[in-house]
Amino acid sequence: MADHLIAIGALVLVFTVATFTSVHMGVLALVAAFAVGSAAAGESADDVFGGFPGDLFVVLVGVTFLFAIAKNNGTIEWLVDAATRAVGGRIALIPWVMFLITAILTAVGAVVPAAVGVIAPIGMSFCVRYRINPMLMGLLVTNGASAGGFSPASVFGSITNGVVERNDLSGSPELLFTMSFLFNAALSVVAYFLFGGRHLIGRRSTDAGTTPERDADGLAARPGGDTGGAAPEGGGATTATIAPATPTVALRLDRARTLTLLGLLGMVAGALLLDYNVGLMALTVVVVLTLVDPESAKGAVDRCAWSTVLLVCGVVTYVGVMERQGTIDWLGESVAKIDSPLAGALLICLIGALVSAFASTTGILGALIPLAVPFLMDGQVSTVGLIIALAVSSSVVDSSPLSTSGALVAANAPEDVRPQVFTALMKWGLSMAIVAPLATWALFVVPGQG
Repeated sequence: MADHLIAIGALVLVFTVATFTSVHMGVLALVAAFAVGSAAAGESADDVFGGFPGDLFVVLVGVTFLFAIAKNNGTIEWLVDAATRAVGGRIALIPWVMFLITAILTAVGAVVPAAVGVIAPIGMSFCVRYRINPMLMGLLVTNGASAGGFSPASVFGSITNGVVERNDLSGSPELLFTMSFLFNAALSVVAYFLFGGRHLIGRRSTDAGTTPERDADGLAARPGGDTGGAAPEGGGATTATIAPATPTVALRLDRARTLTLLGLLGMVAGALLLDYNVGLMALTVVVVLTLVDPESAKGAVDRCAWSTVLLVCGVVTYVGVMERQGTIDWLGESVAKIDSPLAGALLICLIGALVSAFASTTGILGALIPLAVPFLMDGQVSTVGLIIALAVSSSVVDSSPLSTSGALVAANAPEDVRPQVFTALMKWGLSMAIVAPLATWALFVVPGQG
């Protein structure tokens, strides 16, 4: 037990020190992984590095690298123009289009990070052009991924329904998908109006230069471009500006843009149909585009979100130490000993949300549902209700920048406001780790109490 408390205390210390000093959180997390892994768990350096998320590193670097090239050669601008024309220039609809596209991708089988990795950079490009709050766009993309993520054909849905079936529990795949979609849609409505969506209503692409008032996080620009904002993750406050939008003529598809679009479509098809790693596919497209059009690759590698990559990979490495040490399982088993089924159900949802904000949602779904079996066997808690609550609680926190989806949003945010977006996503993600379990517990678990 002492080792588990040390591991939890070290994680709290990492966040505290990074908050009040200029030390980079990712570096702190790597040092904590080395210290706790060596002293408390007896791990070697190879063991510690074994928890480094190489796949996440490749996804973040590959996707941001590819879209930096796409921005250089004008492909992103072409996509923005095309999407704007598709919605008749109604800027208020653009975030919802991104929500629905991401939801459709995950509903038909795309893994959540792959869908977010494709859509988030495109969505963030609208923020620069049309004065859309990056938080608004980012949350609708990540919520869209979660909304479609529990369809019977999706990865999350398949994992959850499979665990339920293997443990001989009664489940309802259709109800799980429906409730998850509705909860994420409702959450997106809240985010839409909380982060400046009201100012988008009635605006069209022809008057995109008129900017909304700044919100509480300082992320939606005022007229004149002031974005204000919270302090970045590395230390002091910063003030960023976004240049006013200017009317542009319709772009044509030249060879470079056509090849980039084909590369993006190939990446989507590979991730969706062949289950290829989206990061490796993105790097493959990068190599091909660089060989064909070297000019578009100039400076692209410098625009990879290296600070975000270091931070996310450092924290995930430390969480890996906690998982191998058994701290996560210890938390779940401690909850299983609680006599009150309702209280235990709420704590399981809270643990699922908190851990998923820093680690793999897929792993959490597979690990925590079996821990809920003792509460479900006696019939005092609704099986379907608790599974829905746990699934939704563990997935909506993917907006945290320490989760893959949130990290992709932060990494692809406009560079001038990236630190503010990271900080705002952290606040939102951690608040969801409390709000979502309480809300889903009250909506789905309490009404079904036996």
